[in-house]
Amino acid sequence: MSGLTKFKKMIICFLICSNCLLLSGCWDRVELNDLALVTGLGIDKKGKNTMLTVQLVVPKQLGGGMAMGGSNTKGGGATIIRTGTGAVMADAIRDLQEKIPRRLFWGHVKAVVFSEKVAKEGIRPYIDFLSRNPQMRLRSNMFICKGSAKNVLELSPPIEQSSAEVMRELSELQFLFRVTVKDALQMLAGSTQTAAIPLVQILPAQKGMSDLQTIAFIQRTAIFKKDRMIGSVNDKMSRGLLWIRNEVEQANITVSLKGAKGTITAAIIKMHTKLIPEYKNGKWKMIVKITSEDDVISNATNLSLYNKKHIHLAQKALADETANRIYAALHKVQKMKADVVGFGEAFHRKYPRQWNQVKDRWEDIFPNVEVTIKAKVNFRRPGMNTIPQGIPPEEVKK
Repeated sequence: MSGLTKFKKMIICFLICSNCLLLSGCWDRVELNDLALVTGLGIDKKGKNTMLTVQLVVPKQLGGGMAMGGSNTKGGGATIIRTGTGAVMADAIRDLQEKIPRRLFWGHVKAVVFSEKVAKEGIRPYIDFLSRNPQMRLRSNMFICKGSAKNVLELSPPIEQSSAEVMRELSELQFLFRVTVKDALQMLAGSTQTAAIPLVQILPAQKGMSDLQTIAFIQRTAIFKKDRMIGSVNDKMSRGLLWIRNEVEQANITVSLKGAKGTITAAIIKMHTKLIPEYKNGKWKMIVKITSEDDVISNATNLSLYNKKHIHLAQKALADETANRIYAALHKVQKMKADVVGFGEAFHRKYPRQWNQVKDRWEDIFPNVEVTIKAKVNFRRPGMNTIPQGIPPEEVKK
């Protein structure tokens, strides 16, 4: 018995020693001092070639305690800009690497920016390459820009350390669309092959400041069909699309009330959208049911919100305004034949057999889908004061 135990111990020792021989160790380690950290990536076209622009961290500037500095392409800032060109992304990266003494590291990319020209020609080859790069973060925020992506990355923001950080922060606020590389891949691979991606524009610099001392802000939303940009919608329509997609995080709505001067402004606290598809006698219909809980943040009318009648009047006005914005946004994308609102996915789930019969020509059916919007708004809190402030009490309608 003791001999068998001794034999087992020998086998265990042998296995442990054998496994040690298979350990890789750190033979392929790369020191941090040998890496160039990429925080922003811009993709443009230069003739028939791809022009790649990277925003690189300057370690010595960050180590110097720059708390509020900005990027500076002329040196001395928190980031620098470098470009490379090639027939495809891989060639552009190789050309770029030849100009940088450190190995490019893509694990810290915060923003990927495509120029409008690239977006209209097709972005699928570029995001396919990015998704195959093991270092690239699929959670990096994705943007389309008017003009050149290089110009966006060259900006020197007054507050943040880089323009890529500015765009990331604006995306996180989620006033409009927030889309990552992963989100774009999933949308384009969906059954409708459409996508909505935030569109940024450079804000004009303030008087007395250089043209680079400004930021790029999210102004519109680019609409894609398959992998090409076919148009865009403004900020109000973008919020309408977000309502349909159940993706609203922050929004304010200002309305005028019938029979009262002034306006009431409400902030959305909680919102839920439900798509109810219906297919009958060859007709495709969609009911968009929206429920919202709001806080009143401004009452510039002479109506007291102590009165339930006035509360109901305000809630109805807000619901009507919500529905109008959604109808306007929906009319725009239906005209584009781009189902970025998820109608196709909803029909696919409820009517899979009928959907399979029309999925190849859905872009022709989508514009004719009959849509009914049922919006309901409830006030969670009418504000710190339910009666209007700053006017004589006798003028308040109670």
